[in-house]
Amino acid sequence: MNRRDISDHDTGPIRRVTDAPSDRSPGTSRSPRRTPPPEGVRRPRPPAQRPRPAEPGKRRAAEPKPEPKPEPKPESKPAGHGHSHGHGPAAPASRRVRLLLMWLLIPLAVATVAGMILLYPWGKDPAKSVFPQGTPVSATVTATITGPCLAEGQVQVGEPPPDAKPCLTSEVTMTDGPGSGKALKLTLPIEPSTPRFTAGDKVVLSYNGGDVANPASFQIVDFQRGTPLLLLAGLFALAVIVLGRWQGLAALIALGLSFLVLALFVLPSILAGESPLLVAIAGAGAIMFVALYLTHGLSARTSVAVLGTLVSLILIGVLSAIFSAAASLTGLDDSTSQLIGSLGHGIDARGLLLAGVVIGALGVLDDVTVTQTSAVWELRRANPSLGWRELYGAGLRIGRDHVGSAVNTLVMAYAGAALPVLLYTSLSGVGLGSILGAEEIAQEIVRTLAGSVGIVAAVPVTTVLAALIASREPQESL
Repeated sequence: MNRRDISDHDTGPIRRVTDAPSDRSPGTSRSPRRTPPPEGVRRPRPPAQRPRPAEPGKRRAAEPKPEPKPEPKPESKPAGHGHSHGHGPAAPASRRVRLLLMWLLIPLAVATVAGMILLYPWGKDPAKSVFPQGTPVSATVTATITGPCLAEGQVQVGEPPPDAKPCLTSEVTMTDGPGSGKALKLTLPIEPSTPRFTAGDKVVLSYNGGDVANPASFQIVDFQRGTPLLLLAGLFALAVIVLGRWQGLAALIALGLSFLVLALFVLPSILAGESPLLVAIAGAGAIMFVALYLTHGLSARTSVAVLGTLVSLILIGVLSAIFSAAASLTGLDDSTSQLIGSLGHGIDARGLLLAGVVIGALGVLDDVTVTQTSAVWELRRANPSLGWRELYGAGLRIGRDHVGSAVNTLVMAYAGAALPVLLYTSLSGVGLGSILGAEEIAQEIVRTLAGSVGIVAAVPVTTVLAALIASREPQESL
């Protein structure tokens, strides 16, 4: 009775389907479509379509199964976005961060441009040396003869004194200038500090403006090095473009613009008497903005690298100023003294020392900050669920490896530049403390240590900025 009640109420349409085949082929009640009688099966097919409401009934029974599946998916998506800083909550935060970066960087860029405008020597004549330097003239050495040091027209009689130094007489043919095509004989004493010229060398002469036919109007100054340097520069540019492609080309353009800033702004401004430290800060800011944004594009990633570089440069400048004053560094080494003598007026020698520290550390700082920022962004791209703390920890571990090599690079660069000074000082025979306390060596120590502290500080500063911003960036913009 219970089965009949269930079939009456719930399976009425099914009973019609099962009844029709049961009268004709009882063994095929479950597969009425396979019954061969065409007339008996085709006519009940319209009622057989009535079980399709039963199929929807089955679908209705199955629909609650997919319904809860899509329900948790939308619930999991916002939850996943909330934890991984995805599209929903991350986009407004990213906009706020970008606005913050704009508010921080635009005033700095404006200050850099204003500083360059105020410090540039507008309307002033270019600085010239008080000592005549002569006009460079190209020439080719055709023959060389070693003998006694005799002036034009003199003849050696007898043996020269045993302590007399020999001279090198070079026959040269000028290839440009007022005496192009003319041959001259120039005598140069042979000393350990003078170069050795041989036939076929391309040399540079210094012409003092006198009689072109008089050898006294010319002096051999140096070798011509234009062709080897151009070949090396071409090889360097080719290697950068082959590896970096369009980004390498952008880096070369940025490098050229950096040289223009140094040649057209930094050097003329310092020679005109402006503060070397202020000029270096403005020039370094311009180089930083141009090089980073032109090479890596306008993005939050590049802006973080710019901020990290700027903070580190400020730290380097402050440390250099404090410890150069504490160590009583004057900045008056041989090259600076020669520069002051050529200018004919005073110059802030200590400020020139600090300017060299700031500009010298800029290149290494760019490398560190860009590498740290890129590392954090790539970590976030590989695992969007990482928060800023995880990104900071992973990026800092990468930065520790980078700091060691970067500091070593800076130390070796300064040591290589100061190698002649180190050798000369070591000949004095005094103790190590006296050697390290000498003006030339102490300058290099301050440069190296102040720059190294700035590089070390650039890693955590840049990494935390990159972690805070990258964790709020939408995944598509990574």
